[in-house]
Amino acid sequence: MKMRFVILGLAIMLFSCEKKVDTRPNVLFILADDQGWGDMSSHGNTVLETPVLDKLAASGAEFEHFYVSPLCAPTRASLLTGRYHLKTGATSVSNGLEIMDTEETTLAELFKANGYETGIFGKWHNGSHFPNRPTDQGFDEFIGFCAGHLTNYFDSYLDSNLTEIKSKGYITDYLADKVVDFIDRKKDKPFFCYVPFNAPHSPFQVPDAYFDKYKSKGLDDELASIYGMVDNLDFNIGRLLQKLEDEGLAQNTIVIFMTDNGPNGMRFNGNMKGIKGHVDEGGVRVPAIIRWPGKIEAGLKIESIAAHIDWFPTLQQLCGLKEIEGRELDGESQKALLTNENYEQRDRSIFSHVAFLEKELKDHPGTFRNTQYRFVLKENPEVYDMLNDPEQKEDIAAKDTAMTQSFLMEYKKWFAESSKYYRSVKPVEVNTTFVELPAYEASFGGKLKYEEGHGWAHDWLKNWTSTSDQMSWLIKASEGTEMEVWLKYTCPISEIGSEIVVQIGQNNIKAKIEKAYDPPLIPSPDRVKRKEAYEKEWAILKIGKIKIPKGENQLVLKATNVKNQEVAEVMSVVLGK
Repeated sequence: MKMRFVILGLAIMLFSCEKKVDTRPNVLFILADDQGWGDMSSHGNTVLETPVLDKLAASGAEFEHFYVSPLCAPTRASLLTGRYHLKTGATSVSNGLEIMDTEETTLAELFKANGYETGIFGKWHNGSHFPNRPTDQGFDEFIGFCAGHLTNYFDSYLDSNLTEIKSKGYITDYLADKVVDFIDRKKDKPFFCYVPFNAPHSPFQVPDAYFDKYKSKGLDDELASIYGMVDNLDFNIGRLLQKLEDEGLAQNTIVIFMTDNGPNGMRFNGNMKGIKGHVDEGGVRVPAIIRWPGKIEAGLKIESIAAHIDWFPTLQQLCGLKEIEGRELDGESQKALLTNENYEQRDRSIFSHVAFLEKELKDHPGTFRNTQYRFVLKENPEVYDMLNDPEQKEDIAAKDTAMTQSFLMEYKKWFAESSKYYRSVKPVEVNTTFVELPAYEASFGGKLKYEEGHGWAHDWLKNWTSTSDQMSWLIKASEGTEMEVWLKYTCPISEIGSEIVVQIGQNNIKAKIEKAYDPPLIPSPDRVKRKEAYEKEWAILKIGKIKIPKGENQLVLKATNVKNQEVAEVMSVVLGK
């Protein structure tokens, strides 16, 4: 009798354990950087080879008309929050305009609140300061970089949570290694793994085998580099999918692949008008694939329009996640359409806007797409019938002025609502142990200018020739504090001796540049001349301690005496405790 009770008890325990197994699906969300719609062989590209992506599309559902923002950081903010990028604070790609508001609720925060393990491996590009970093926005693990690009894709310096590490080998291969490791460690729990690869964003660096493959097809160096980077990306995506298979996770893992904007240059893109940075169809229409074996029909082609803002509500419903408090979503769930449930098709407008690095936010260039038309606002309104003119050859705005005026009013209403909380300069929180204020986030005046010119990631300020030149950063302290201040600089021996001052409110500290440091640029394995700034090493000058008052203040750096022709070149000001 006792034995029967023991057996019965064990059976009850085993049944209880089985009931507690979490069967919710994992999510592997893969994002490519600057890969256009035409950068897939299944989309009609007869030169590029993407067998893995082609097979992924055939084994899952593909959105035929899927839209994003025209630039990197805005798209990332929208896919993570389910909201239009203007509302999130991420309006452009550098100068602090790429920062997503910490008050936004991300997919990582949603999944984490529902008991998922969360990790990001690759390019964040939505803020590099507390509290805007990946680990502040719901990710348990982060290996990658926060800016818009790296200066070197081989043996790169990366962030690992709050620690700098040096990767080994080619960056795409390395990031794939880390994703494989994450899956291996988290395979017994539901996970949300976000993999924003940085290929094929410039600078154009790629292993020889991939470059040589496309050079042998007669391509120029730039296109051979880009296609080689995509080919390598395709191979590494295959490694991730194989890992799911090897661990028995493929059936219960939702895999998403998409890209963040149109192609980063003129190349095959299905005869669409526009590239990265443009608000025409070719700048905002991208590949978008979702696979969930047994739940989403293989080979499904979805003709209705959808967008990056739709992933948040779609994944929330597909994974059965409980809602958490957050701002109102703009996206619409595609669950019913993907799983063949009753779905009432309706027309909708999907909006977008592009801003570059100007601080004044204009309402143009902007656009929206509905089922039939694309409205474009540049200097003047344009309207295209996309069903009959998918290449946007004929602007029909003048043929139907009433429709054009209606579209213009619809767009302007959206822009006004979406941009009403725009702030051109955002304060950097300093109540932490370490803050680096890079030159590309500075406001500056006088004769100062950027080395490369645009102020993209890793650029620095030069031509500091006068006491009237100054650079400043808006900082914010939740309580008064005191911090050490350092300057990252270079200065040839012929220019040493200038005196500088750092001011915050009524407080200031002074220093003299007495140590020369003028290293050459670090050689880079670029296949073509890059658009971005090159990389070099920097000297560090300890300036001293300064008191920082509570609230928002400008940190100002300027010279009180210019000894010779130029004070120094400046990479950043560093605050630390």
